[in-house]
Amino acid sequence: MRNWRINLVLFLIIIFGAAIVSRLFYLQVSNHKFYQARALGQQVGFSEVQGKRGEVFFKNSQESKGAYGTGDVKSLAINKEKWVVALVPEDIEDKDLLSELLGKAIGESKEFVLSKIENRDSYTVIKKNLSKETLEEVKNLNLNGIYWEDLSGRYYPQEKIASQVIGFLGGDGTGQYGIEGYYDALLKGQSGIKEEKRGLDLINFSVSELDLDGSDIYLTIDYNIQFEAESLLKEAEKNLNIDSGQIVVLKPDTGRILAIANSPSFNPNFYSKEKDLDIFQNSAIQKIFEPGSIMKPFTISMGINEGKITPDTTYIDSGFVKIGPATIYNFDRRKWGEQTMTGVLEKSINTGAVFVSQLISRQTFLDYLARFGFNEKTGVELQGEVISKNTLSNIDVEFATASFGQGIGLTPIQIVRGFSAIANGGKLVKPYVVEKIVKGEKETEITPQVLNEQVILKQTASQVTTMLTSVVENGFGSGAKIPGYYLAGKTGTAQVPFKDKKGYDPDKTIQTFIGFGPALNPQF
Repeated sequence: MRNWRINLVLFLIIIFGAAIVSRLFYLQVSNHKFYQARALGQQVGFSEVQGKRGEVFFKNSQESKGAYGTGDVKSLAINKEKWVVALVPEDIEDKDLLSELLGKAIGESKEFVLSKIENRDSYTVIKKNLSKETLEEVKNLNLNGIYWEDLSGRYYPQEKIASQVIGFLGGDGTGQYGIEGYYDALLKGQSGIKEEKRGLDLINFSVSELDLDGSDIYLTIDYNIQFEAESLLKEAEKNLNIDSGQIVVLKPDTGRILAIANSPSFNPNFYSKEKDLDIFQNSAIQKIFEPGSIMKPFTISMGINEGKITPDTTYIDSGFVKIGPATIYNFDRRKWGEQTMTGVLEKSINTGAVFVSQLISRQTFLDYLARFGFNEKTGVELQGEVISKNTLSNIDVEFATASFGQGIGLTPIQIVRGFSAIANGGKLVKPYVVEKIVKGEKETEITPQVLNEQVILKQTASQVTTMLTSVVENGFGSGAKIPGYYLAGKTGTAQVPFKDKKGYDPDKTIQTFIGFGPALNPQF
């Protein structure tokens, strides 16, 4: 009888153990994935996050990122936190108390807050564009019914300075014009999934949001030079009543751009208020114009490089030259008599440029236009660069006028690039405005691009440099003199063609100066 009882207990224990093992097998083996997913769902949460847009800085910006406010002159485009505080009246326990305390926190009166929520029960915006510090004061009130929202956006602390260089961030979050447009894909922060894990220690873990942030861009543009260039354009607006103007400064040996200034400019913080959309265009890269007499040094370079002339070659100027049925005159119809090629540049004689162009073939002239980069984009990293194909028709007068810069279309940046070949000994450079791109801990330095092929011989460049130095010292370019320095340069006056018909506007001209210095070791 006793053995029977023991056996029964053992049997029951075995049955119970088998049931437990069977249940464990069912949970841990058969339905392992289901319960693992269910547990993970309780421990892990996911939410979509958006990386911050990369920021843009001038050349002389501090290397480390920090809190850039409106007074920091080194930042060109930054992300600024903009908070909105709102109330839900039906959640408020004491409207008088809340209105008084909230009013003090946001710098408004009690009556102002009360007027916003009077006769309302739904979500009501009280004030926009609050700073983070003000928001903290609001949070510390710890009152029911107060809500806030982060509406962070793009901010341009320099306002109108370099506005056409930077462009702006459109309402759809897409970069428009300038750096914002050209580098939109790099600047734009990426979207991703944020993972939160909760364990017994209640510590949250998340993927690094830095990986989602866009790249920061550091420009070659020097703030001080840019500011000075824009100040000069403002003076010209005031004193000369100009319609528009551009100043471009770069290093001729590398193509590194130190300034691109435009007038008029705009404030990218309020781009939507602009009525004339043309103001967004960067005329230095998007304005095709007839360069006028600043084209003459290129024509002289062609003649010297082909061995057709020297700086001392002479010809007789009679004040005009006939090309078929057309007659080409000098400026103001002046007659200069016997002149050297140096004198042609000093006095900016149209017939002298025509004289040189007639010594070389049409195809040679076209080939040099291409070699100086006048038939292609410079490749500068700004959105919207344009060009004009200067093929010229097979007519003598077109080549004649092109020799002194009429009937040929170029952008200011093309002219500056071509002139750099005279300044640097005959090499063509690629203008660039970005010094480095920073993505987290990774920095990408931009390497200057200089073509190995000689556009003109080094000796030719040296001779033309001497001639251009004489233009500043003795000719029409004397206004560019700086005591203690030798500068090389050339003035230009070009007519403005009508937009809707043939011919030129008799009341408008384009005044230009281009030069480099110091003449024997050019730095700009």
